[in-house]
Order: sequence, then structure tokens, then C-alpha cells
Amino acid sequence: MSTYKQIQDQIKHLQQQAEELRKKELSNAISQIKTIMAEYGITVSDLGNGKKKGTKTKVPLAPKYRNPTTGETWSGRGKAPKWIEQKNKDKYLIK
Repeated sequence: MSTYKQIQDQIKHLQQQAEELRKKELSNAISQIKTIMAEYGITVSDLGNGKKKGTKTKVPLAPKYRNPTTGETWSGRGKAPKWIEQKNKDKYLIK
């Protein structure tokens, strides 16, 4: 039966081996990537910055209505807040 110290030593040794293998495999992977990029004429800028092309960032809408008593605002999109439901929205318009 192994002791705690022996197992800890084994773990340390295995972690060192794993790190060496990772570095070796990483250098091979980088080499393969560079070869493929050169073969197809791909540049780093071609890879993009992680965003999909054609996606837009959401810009918050400006408020269109304001509750004069609380100052709460609503853009006019989505579910209407309780303070404006079934009321004439014209009197709450922000001018």
C-alpha cells in the first residue's frame, strides 16, 4: 500500500510529464497551423477577432415615454409598464 507522500510524489512527477507533453504537442500544433495558413494564404486578420461576420451589437434605445411621478422611462418596445398600460400614451411622450 502506498503512502500519502508517495502518491503526492507520483502526482508531481505525472504533472511534470503532462506539462512536457503539452509543450511538445503545442509546438507541433502551431507548426501544423502555420503550414496550413501558408498553404492557403491565410493571415491572422483573416481569422477575425472572434465575432461572427454580420452580427450587430445591440444598441440600447432612447426612452420614448416618461412617467412624470416616478421618472421611470420606457422605450416603447416590449411589454408596456403598468404605469402606461391602457392609458393615452401621448401625454407620457418625451418631447
